[in-house]
Amino acid sequence: MRHSRTMSSSSIPRAGLILLGLLSLGWGFNWPIMKVVITEIPRWIFRGDSILLASVGLFGIAWFSGHSLRVPTGRWPQLLGMATCNIVGWNMFAIYGVSLLPSGRAAILGYTMPLWSAVLSAWFLNEPLTRRRLIGLALGMSGMALLIGAEFENLGRAPMGVILMLIAAIFWAGGLVIYKRNPLPMPITALTAWQALLGGIPIALAGHALETVEWGRISFWPLFGFWYNVFIGLLFCYWAWNKLVQMVPAAVSSLGSLIIPVVGVFSGMVFLGEAPRWQDFAALVLVLTSIATVLLPARPSA
Repeated sequence: MRHSRTMSSSSIPRAGLILLGLLSLGWGFNWPIMKVVITEIPRWIFRGDSILLASVGLFGIAWFSGHSLRVPTGRWPQLLGMATCNIVGWNMFAIYGVSLLPSGRAAILGYTMPLWSAVLSAWFLNEPLTRRRLIGLALGMSGMALLIGAEFENLGRAPMGVILMLIAAIFWAGGLVIYKRNPLPMPITALTAWQALLGGIPIALAGHALETVEWGRISFWPLFGFWYNVFIGLLFCYWAWNKLVQMVPAAVSSLGSLIIPVVGVFSGMVFLGEAPRWQDFAALVLVLTSIATVLLPARPSA
């Protein structure tokens, strides 16, 4: 039976490979795009409004797909916990982190999420910290140490951007653990829509209470980036990720986590003129290797 689950070009639908590529590009390009957006649109308004608008689209997709939007009785506290971690915690710490770091460096740190998920799963779900996971954690921590050391050279901001991105990744991992502890019996698209709505409301309310923006004065590229986040970074990519999980083996969808920070690093170089240092490339290799070690299944013994 194991043989039937192995990955091969014939067993993976072409549509799945296309979605994987589009997802990696969509989320990877979004790291430099977010830096452009926050030059003119305040952070809280940017994230709150884009998340709420995307939630409307996600509800629409769920509705037209015939999925039930009903939240199971007694599961609202869990849903609120997931929204707090996956939407509020991840988005707000990440947007402040990316404002203090090169976009590629922020992407590398953000996608350390699987490492923190392994730690939290061992703590709260009693999942074993296998030798592979411990090796992955050691590699990931080495990559993070390189970036923290590089940030200490910038005394004006050291190392707050790194810390914020790591907190964001821990929140994202926490949301996953909350779900894994007792998965909600509801369609993934509806679950994602509810999280976006519940998490987006407090962000948007806080944004419009604390910040102001004159939309008519926003220049083209920041405004383009805002709508890119609504339709691509949030609506399409969340839908694509959920669809991908259903279409292909988990190991294949996990490869998306490996590709996204690579796209983030090189798109920052192309679009923002960022010049990654040797620490960034070394950390990228270490973090990607660590994620692969944690996520990809061990080869079955003969």
